[in-house]
Formats: sequence, C-alpha cells, structure tokens
Amino acid sequence: MIDLKKIVLDEVAENFKRVEKISEQNTLKVLNAMRELKISDTHFKTSTGYAYGDIGREKLDALFAKIFCASSALVRTQFVSGTHALATALFGVLRPGDELISLTGEPYDTLQTVIGHAHPAKGSLKEFGVAYRELPLLNGKVDIAAIKNFITPKTRLALIQRSRGYSMREPLTTSDIEKICAAVKSVNKNCVTFVDNCYGEFVETREPVEVGADMAAGSLIKNIGGGLAPTGGYIVGKSDLVELASYRLTAPGMGNELGASLGTPRLLYQGLFMAPHVTAQALKGAIFAAGIFSKLGYKINPLPNEIRGDIIQAIELGTADKLIKFCRAIQNFSPVDSFAAPEPWDMPGYEDKVIMAAGTFVQGASIELSADAPLRKPYAVYLQGGLTFEHAVIGILAAAQILETE
Repeated sequence: MIDLKKIVLDEVAENFKRVEKISEQNTLKVLNAMRELKISDTHFKTSTGYAYGDIGREKLDALFAKIFCASSALVRTQFVSGTHALATALFGVLRPGDELISLTGEPYDTLQTVIGHAHPAKGSLKEFGVAYRELPLLNGKVDIAAIKNFITPKTRLALIQRSRGYSMREPLTTSDIEKICAAVKSVNKNCVTFVDNCYGEFVETREPVEVGADMAAGSLIKNIGGGLAPTGGYIVGKSDLVELASYRLTAPGMGNELGASLGTPRLLYQGLFMAPHVTAQALKGAIFAAGIFSKLGYKINPLPNEIRGDIIQAIELGTADKLIKFCRAIQNFSPVDSFAAPEPWDMPGYEDKVIMAAGTFVQGASIELSADAPLRKPYAVYLQGGLTFEHAVIGILAAAQILETE
C-alpha cells in the first residue's frame, strides 16, 4: 500500500494544487466579508430565551448572505439537519395547489418523505396539496433540453440537488447549476429555483445564488461549518423567499427575530472561517480515495482528475459484505468510538437499511471523515469528509487494506 500511495499522490499532485488555489480564493472571500462586516468578540456572546436583538445572530445572517452573494440568509442551530433546512424552505414557499418539480431525478432519500409522493409520510407536502413531478436524468445528467417542455405556468418551484445523494450520478458544478437556472427562467420567470447545496459549499469559487439560483440551503455540520459547528443549517437567497422560510422555522409574524444562540456563536463564526480550508482537506481525501480504489479495480465516481461539484467519493464495492467491511475500517480508524462496529439499521427517513461509519466529534458530521450507504445494489459506499488530509489517508488506506486481504 505504501508504493500505491506514492504513485497516487504523484498522479494527483496537479489536482491538489487546483484544490488549494480554490481554498485560498474562498478563504479570502470569507476573510474580506468578516472584515467588511466588522466581526468582533461582541458577536460571540451567548443569548437565551427569545433572544430578541441578538446582534451575533443578525451579523451571522448578514455574513452568510454576503459570502453567498444573496440578499438574505437564515442561519440557525434550530435546524436539526440539512433536510430540515430544505423542508423549511419548501414549506415556506409552496402553497396548496402549487407544483414542485425535481430537475435532478429522484431526490435524496430523506427529502422523498418530505415530498411524500413516492414515499408517503405524515405531514408531507403531498398532504398539504402540493403536486410533484420529477424529470428523469439523461445518462446520469440533467436533461437541460427537456426542461422547456417539462415546466408549466403552474410550476412554482424547481428543486435542484447539487450532490449525488445515494446514487452514482455526477454531482452538479456551479456551471451546471447556472445553465439549469437559465433554462428554467427562460420558460417560467416566476418559478423559484432552489438548490440543495449540501456537500457543495466552497468546492468551487462560486455558489448557487451567485449563478442564478433564487434560494439555496444546506447543513452546518457539512462543509460550511468547518468541523466546528455543533449543529444547524442555513437558507440563503432572495429576501422575500428567505422571509417565507423563516415563518415556517418559527411562526408567522415572528420569522427571523427569534432564535437563542445557546453558547454556539463563536463555533459558527470560527467554523465558517475554517470551512474553505477544511473543505479542501476533504476534497484532497476524496481525490486520493478515487486514485487508490481505481487502481484496485473498483468502479468510482468521480475519477481522480475530474472536476468536482461536491466532496463525496462514490465507490462501487459490489457486495454487502465489502460495504460493511469498508465502513467498519473507517470507523476503526476514527478518533471517536473507534471500538464500535457499525451495523446496518432502519434509519429514519430511509427505505433501505443504512450503514454509517461516523466516529466524529460532532455526531453525524459528514465534513469529518465518514462513510455511509444504503444496503442496496450496486453496494456503493459514499466516502466524504476529513478534517485533515493526513487522517483521510490513514482511513482510506486502512479500508483498502481490509478489502485487499479478504
């Protein structure tokens, strides 16, 4: 494995330089925003109760809006997950009789229960009278040419999932998102373009709202939290749309005026500052994993030198046994709960049993080195995260070694 490691590192050296350049540009973007908004120690103070007039919370919203080139932002630890942030935006914007469409095929598993059409669930959008259709992918890509005949005047919101989810399709780059949004607006300028931005933040130098999306949302325990955010999510975009989402997070008439920080502000600010660097570490780990497992003969996506739209590396392992062994190896070389052996289980929001290796400081934080997958064909594992590239290398080589010594 030592020789293989050296070969792969030599082959991906130029790609690493590209990732590091993006990290430097994004760090400058974040730094300039923090300087311009005059972030100070005052903004790290905790708040409790209703938290009216929390200047740290208000400044963090303004900071996210500036970094994402959005008119407004809603950043809260009250979001329990990325799916919660996405659902809040959907329920905020959509009304009974509206039509929701997905332009990236079948959405991620947990969002399917939010929508409620393919997988009925109590309290879903379907129960509230929201219609739904999805545009099938064409050879694993968004069928941009078909958008003009798919959208109707009745279509209120177009969902665009940036990351691959539990599939082998290619994630979207911001250039892809730009083309999709332009195609939507050419047919129905009033249709809201909404990007599920989970796993995509700081992978490139531009973000979805910057290239034409009306809204974007994601999780603070993925890229944007820099490994320090203990929980939470965000919604960014046009002010009127973010305002509608805020009424679903709290209550109509209250919106973004409430939300206690409960001791988290410094972690959110510091995590945001660290996020471009940490995302680069995760990307380098994903590229390294692609190199290692392609050399070992596994089908992977993306390839080592391909342009990436998210931090996830998909690896087809072929059997449930290999999938379980891979996840257990990653867990075994984690700083937290390394002694635990992950088991497939009926995870809420998923149709199939899911196995998850997440020996992380923040429970379930997939910006930390982690691996997970549903137990279904083709038994692909989805590897992501890594606060340090060094840790990613150790975990990846351990997983490769386990599979090769069968």
